[in-house]
Amino acid sequence: FVGKQEQMEDILAIADLFLLTSEYESFGLAALEAMAAGMPVISTNAGGLPEIMIQGKVGYMGDVGDVATLSRYALDILQNDERLRQFKAEASAHAHTFDIKNIVPLYEKLYEDVLSGELVD
Repeated sequence: FVGKQEQMEDILAIADLFLLTSEYESFGLAALEAMAAGMPVISTNAGGLPEIMIQGKVGYMGDVGDVATLSRYALDILQNDERLRQFKAEASAHAHTFDIKNIVPLYEKLYEDVLSGELVD
């Protein structure tokens, strides 16, 4: 834990791996920020993390409290330079799919569909 930071991207830029071992998590913004910095993520499957993680592409996800599996995942990435490079590239690309320019039009379409009655059973 690094406390409150104004320049978190500077810290993320020098790390190889981001571990998010939360028991409870809402959306997983910290994981997306790490991915945007080109960092693979090892996380639990808490809260919204399964919605943003792609197992085996941007990192790995394990059960809450399964320290042994999460540790194995971390070592798997850190001990394989090619896998680390590939996960970094995939993580960065995946994070950009959550860019506001991509997400807002999806919400607008959803609202339009609801208002037009297209999504009503």
